[in-house]
Amino acid sequence: MREDGTLTAIDGAAMLAQVEAWSAINTGTANLAGLASQAAALAEAFAVLPGTVELVDPAPVTAIAADGSAVPKPHGQHLVVRVRPQANRRILLTGHMDTVFPADHAFQRLRWLDAETLNGPGVADMKGGIAVMLHALMAFEQTASASGLGYDVLINSDEETGSLASSALIAELAAGKLAALTYEPAALPDGTLAHERGGTGNYSITFTGKAAHAGRNPHEGRNAIVAAADLILRLKALETPEITINPAKLEGGAANNVVPDHAVLRFNIRPKTVEAGAAFDHALSHLLIDIQAAHGVATQRHGGVTRPPKTVDAAAQKLFDLVRACGAELGEDIRWQASGGVCDGNNIAACGVPVVDTMGVRGGAIHSPDEYLIVPSLVSRAALSARVITRLAQGHLEQGALS
Repeated sequence: MREDGTLTAIDGAAMLAQVEAWSAINTGTANLAGLASQAAALAEAFAVLPGTVELVDPAPVTAIAADGSAVPKPHGQHLVVRVRPQANRRILLTGHMDTVFPADHAFQRLRWLDAETLNGPGVADMKGGIAVMLHALMAFEQTASASGLGYDVLINSDEETGSLASSALIAELAAGKLAALTYEPAALPDGTLAHERGGTGNYSITFTGKAAHAGRNPHEGRNAIVAAADLILRLKALETPEITINPAKLEGGAANNVVPDHAVLRFNIRPKTVEAGAAFDHALSHLLIDIQAAHGVATQRHGGVTRPPKTVDAAAQKLFDLVRACGAELGEDIRWQASGGVCDGNNIAACGVPVVDTMGVRGGAIHSPDEYLIVPSLVSRAALSARVITRLAQGHLEQGALS
């Protein structure tokens, strides 16, 4: 933003150095030691902003073990930065420090694919995005408009597993915000944004049957595996163009000569609409009653929709239009498309706050050992964000157009 100096204020070399340092820290969602190291590094980096920096403990989360018991699932702390909390205009910026690569994964190192392309764990999703967010805010703080906008920053530790330990914090910080920006990587390597998103839900169903000898008295047993298999087929029969259902894992059984008395089925749903998710949940209740009656087993369900579908209403579209207009001022053609993926943008949109959730870097092959960052996009995407944030401070979202 030449009139405010933000374009020249962005230090690409410093951004790259941060991404390289942060990506060298393994932050798989279950790696609590790695997440603690990352949180400390981020707290130090974000301390350059004129606000308070806090590490917030995760909310309690339980998971279903293979034996069907509910067990605590620990998570790392979340980083929260608050700047000018009393400002009349306030926005939310979010990102995540965790990756999908656990501490024992083979993908741990950085390597250059060419002069502008860096391969490494989390370089795009989303340690590069965190750098974009930070340097955009640093540039914004140098503008004359900065005093007119307050903002909260949340970088959580569990986005890759559904943000169960941070969803309440997301909702708390989203309340009353004018708009939100989330720093997931662009939907396509050319910088295309994700627009509407489907939702997601994860379920675990525990089946308790009755053991028996598979040869002497199998008729006296109640086969939990067979009951689970029956449910799998019935679940797939519920699929429509508005919802997909993915039975992902079936656990249970023991010796071949024992009728299995225990099973756990884990599955994921992807509803395109809130109505489709609610209809599925209702149908599942009836299916479980039928399965219990047909197989003489008991069932217990755990989980549900964790991220509702993200629709783009008129208010959210104005934010997309503002991002596109700011991009045009920087010589960029900003486009968007619907996405089947989910992120914390779903949670924010569910709070009624306009959000653009792919403000991060250009790159690709995320969640794989081929993940890459297009390095020049660090500066260009930070410049875009700095301009958008400045325009939000100047009231352009309420005006609906750039002056």
